[in-house]
Parts: sequence; C-alpha cells; structure tokens
Amino acid sequence: MSRDDKRPSPLPSWLASDLGQALLDSELTMLEQALDGVFGEHLLQIGRWGDSRGVVPMARTQRATTVFAAGEGGHVTADFTRLPFESDSIDAVVLPHTLDVAVSPHDVLREVHRVLRSDGRLVLLGFKPFGLWGLRRLASRRRFPPCVRQVLGDHSLRDWMQLLDLRIEQHQRFFFRLPISRRLGSASAEFEALGQRWFPELAACYLMQARKRVATLTPIVPQWRTRRRVVAGVAEPSVRNVVKLYDVKRNKS
Repeated sequence: MSRDDKRPSPLPSWLASDLGQALLDSELTMLEQALDGVFGEHLLQIGRWGDSRGVVPMARTQRATTVFAAGEGGHVTADFTRLPFESDSIDAVVLPHTLDVAVSPHDVLREVHRVLRSDGRLVLLGFKPFGLWGLRRLASRRRFPPCVRQVLGDHSLRDWMQLLDLRIEQHQRFFFRLPISRRLGSASAEFEALGQRWFPELAACYLMQARKRVATLTPIVPQWRTRRRVVAGVAEPSVRNVVKLYDVKRNKS
C-alpha cells in the first residue's frame, strides 16, 4: 500500500450537490431518531461526514466529541484504530459511513468495541452493496459515491458484530432516490415508507444500532461431598447397617 493510500479520504465534494444534500438530510433525520433514546455521559462521533459539527447538536448525552482525521477539524484528531480514550469509558459511538471510507474497517470496529462501556450503544451508517446505487457503483469507472473505499454489506457487518458480541437492536434501510446527480425533485415521505416496506434491498443506505453486551459472571457453586469418618478403625454406619442392627434387636426381644 502506498503512502497516499494510507491518508484519510477527503470529504467528497458531491455532498454539496442536490443528490448529496438530499442524502445528508435523510441521514440526519435517521440519526436524530436513533439518538433520541441514547443517554449517558459521553458520546463520540468518529469520522466526518457532512457538517463539521456532526451529530453534536443532536446528542442527549452530557458531552459529545467529534473525532476526525487530520485536516478535517473536529474536537480531537486521531487515528481511528488507536483512539485516545480509555477502555470501557464511552457511552455511545456514532460512525457515519466511517467504515466505508476507512483503510482498516475491522480494526476501527474493534477499537470502537474497546472504548464502549458495557451496555454502550453503537449507531452507524453504511452504503448497501446492491440495489440501484450498487448497480451505479459497478457501472462507474470511478468510486461511487466518491471517497468510498469499500462497501460493507449489512449482512457481513452483522457477522462482524456478532464476533465482537455487539447485539443489533435496530436495522433499517433507507434512501430510495435514483443515483443521479441532476435535480429530480425531493422524494416524498410516502415513497420512502413504501420502499422500506416493499423493496428494502433497493435502498442506498442502512442504519444499524447495536448494544455492547454486558459481561456476566456465573458463580460456580462447589459440590461438597461428605467424607465418611473412621473412628478407631470402624467406618461410620450406613443406612444399610442401621437396618440390620434394628432387625437383630427385634428378633432377640
């Protein structure tokens, strides 16, 4: 891998287009709904996508921090595979297409698992590999959407999360616009709901929300065994011996 390949992907200029803005608006709506029930002390957004403020205005935690790559701004600049946070210290993490643009998405997800507290939340956005946008991606000579290194299917991502013991609580596919940059008018909410219900595989994106499982310890109760006591070479009488002694006394009487 060349040195240029290790650099973070630049923010795509197409997000300023009509199609990009429509996508961002839809994603902000999805994130706002997903974060509505996420509370706690500290939330992280890892990776910039769209507005430099990120999801900070939506966070309902006590604190919210944006962690961006070099040159992208944010509160903290860091390598996403080596986050400057202690293990089990973060209540919620948001990944807005971060795995789609990361050089090592597996390592990023493992690092997120490390910093999340037990019962912590993970909310992520990703592009689907198939559907209408997937066909456009296969037919395009360049990356589509721009700056996306790889497209991680939601089915594959489920397997990754299971290996890390992340329990998926929400999985929703959304955004059913054609992947055409020219202005086509805004899609209606009715059409979006229709797509989610009847042809979700044609969606451009998906949202997943997962919770880090709480590690529980099951105490092992020792099974005590009573050892027979031996007094002056005579073993402790058993039930069988007691019955025989009782029969002898009864016959003598």
